[in-house]
Amino acid sequence: MHKVSIIGAGFGGLTAVRQVRRQLPDAEITLIAPEAEFIYYPSLIWIPTGLRQGEQLRIPLDRFFQRKNVHFHAGRATELRDAGRTVVTDQGEIANDVLIIASGGRGLRKLPGIEHSLAICDGIEAAEQIRDRLAALDKGTIAFGFAGNPQEPTAVRGGPVFELLFGIDSYLRKTGRREQIDLVFFNPMTEPGNRLGAKAVAGLLAEMEKRRIKTHLGHKITGFSADKVMTEGGEIAADLILFMPGMTGPDWAQQSGLPLSAGGFIQADEYCQVPGHPGVFVVGDAGSYANSPDWLPKQGHTADLQAEAAVHNAVLHLQNKASDKPFRTELVCIVDALDSGIMVFRNKDHASVLPNPLWHAAKMAFEWRYLLHYR
Repeated sequence: MHKVSIIGAGFGGLTAVRQVRRQLPDAEITLIAPEAEFIYYPSLIWIPTGLRQGEQLRIPLDRFFQRKNVHFHAGRATELRDAGRTVVTDQGEIANDVLIIASGGRGLRKLPGIEHSLAICDGIEAAEQIRDRLAALDKGTIAFGFAGNPQEPTAVRGGPVFELLFGIDSYLRKTGRREQIDLVFFNPMTEPGNRLGAKAVAGLLAEMEKRRIKTHLGHKITGFSADKVMTEGGEIAADLILFMPGMTGPDWAQQSGLPLSAGGFIQADEYCQVPGHPGVFVVGDAGSYANSPDWLPKQGHTADLQAEAAVHNAVLHLQNKASDKPFRTELVCIVDALDSGIMVFRNKDHASVLPNPLWHAAKMAFEWRYLLHYR
């Protein structure tokens, strides 16, 4: 009986569970995470405007683990031993024949005064704080922005900020407060969201102009205070600052003994295999993937595709065979605006941008369908 350890209960980790159980019916699966729950991050953007409540997006995993015969280890990974064959947690140690790391990344919080901003991807509590601050705001300015990791060009998560920007604009118009509240989008790049493709950047900026959203682009962000965003191109007065910082790898990666990228992520090849560590794979936001295009995003869809490839290659490893399945590189994103949406698709051969009012309903339908696996 093969022992498979999976670190993380997010998109990549849970897809890995499903794939392992499908391909290795008799495997002993141990999933390591602080809580036996799945937070559906793509819908956090709907909490500030009341379309979702936090508890609707917190999915208990006890039944899923029971159905898939998974042993849940409640703890946080702290380091690895024996070249990855032992995972050390704050609650004990777990031995494995194959390890799949899907513990996610974390935001860089180095900018002075960043505590005065709120990041939608920090989770349900952050989204609820945005909701409460937004509800209390009758007039003033809301500043929206995101940044990257200078050492890791792909470690950017801008999509949720665009969705929050357009969704809050729609919400304020619906509640009759848009004329009293200015919206400003700021970004250190002159073409924010360029990894979505040139058409997408043009479309996003045109949408901002149509909605009378002000922009402050191309200036390095230097810090924040309680009522302003500071950049090398001037200050932005703001009553509420919504900012998604660049990303880095998981906090325990430095003690993992695994090779790390300049940006702090665990290195992997196109097969999701960690170099020099047979039987150790990484998927999702925790990894930095060799030969990946610079437009490849950190998103749940990417983590799912990587988990499928990693499990396939892990099975080959257990059979003493070489990896042969690279993960599929593609970007699929619906930039939601509450009353409409923009579908963005990109792969190595094609890029498309398709605005349509029906994409909002499609995003809601996808949430329902995806969560059926785990409810």
